[in-house]
Amino acid sequence: MEALNLPRPAWMSEDLVLLEEQARRFFAAELVPHVERWHENGIMDRAVWNKLGEAGLLCAGIPEEYGGAGGTFAHETVINREIALAGLDCLGAPLHSGIVAPYIYRYGTEDQKRRWLPKLATGELVSAIAMSEPGTGSDLQGVRTTAKKSGNGYVLNGSKTFITNGQHANLIVVVAKTDPTAGHKGISLMVVETDDAQGFRRGRKLNKLGLDWADTSELFFEDVKLPAEALLGSEEGNGFIQLMTELPQERLLVATAGIGMIERALRLTIDYVKERKAFGKAIVEFQNTQFVLAECKTEATVAKVFHDHCVERHVRHELDTTTASMAKYWITDLQNSIVDRCLQLFGGYGYMDEYPISRMYRDARVQRIYAGTNEIMKLLIARSL
Repeated sequence: MEALNLPRPAWMSEDLVLLEEQARRFFAAELVPHVERWHENGIMDRAVWNKLGEAGLLCAGIPEEYGGAGGTFAHETVINREIALAGLDCLGAPLHSGIVAPYIYRYGTEDQKRRWLPKLATGELVSAIAMSEPGTGSDLQGVRTTAKKSGNGYVLNGSKTFITNGQHANLIVVVAKTDPTAGHKGISLMVVETDDAQGFRRGRKLNKLGLDWADTSELFFEDVKLPAEALLGSEEGNGFIQLMTELPQERLLVATAGIGMIERALRLTIDYVKERKAFGKAIVEFQNTQFVLAECKTEATVAKVFHDHCVERHVRHELDTTTASMAKYWITDLQNSIVDRCLQLFGGYGYMDEYPISRMYRDARVQRIYAGTNEIMKLLIARSL
């Protein structure tokens, strides 16, 4: 049962409906049965990436000539919503397909696109983007990682942290300074193929408040020699502009994950309060329960309509930074609020790890932090006033 009674958005074409059904079946059959094992192990199987590729669920928005499915951002949105509805919040595929692959497609040379994108689409290559450093979060101009010219190539030195897909990734886009004296104009994106990269080292898989089986990691680059072709694109110093241009899409991806979790939390909670009894009647019969869920459903409906509006604008290449920041900040704040209220209706069981609402409560918290904290989002919105 759908938690929200909304018509399909106008951008939801017939092929997207079929993709939605395919993704839902695939996740239910191939991934969901293994979640408990991954939760216990703290990481999912590497083979999942290949399965996703075989099912056509990686790089859906990349043109077919580069190995993708030839869709649009709407296709990525449909897949990512199904990931959230299935409770696969730890899966790093949205970053792989919706962030890293577009960087290569939009800014890479023709040779780079043909070299890397087909392997990203099959899952042969697992990608990550390495921005954050131990002393640098949202302030990308403060990165200390350097890529210094050496002969015909570069030597990469630095460390990164909080890197999604860090344990499995074998293609990493690294934010580095090619000219430390030039401020943001000295930042470039370097693409590191890790399998043969001497001096590259994976640090520990980080223990987190939530997202237990997401392989968020530390990465270290110690005199890693890179060929000239490792520079994304053909010119140095474009990294900061590339990052800023793509951040609205990244923030909309986060909003999509938020909407998906909101819908799942409501569905599970509505089912629970109809079955659970207290004082001789179902919890849903109490006015407090009805009022709480009425508020949550109303707020969620408003959020979903706004989210779908943003997707439509982005598909038309009209989504601006301000609106994307609004979507990211407001939907993730709401996500945390709704999950909290839903957990309360589960009572003591909501605090137990085996109940999905408990994990959602923990997993939701980081949404207000990554892709730019919600405080940063408010600063960006304020600039439009």
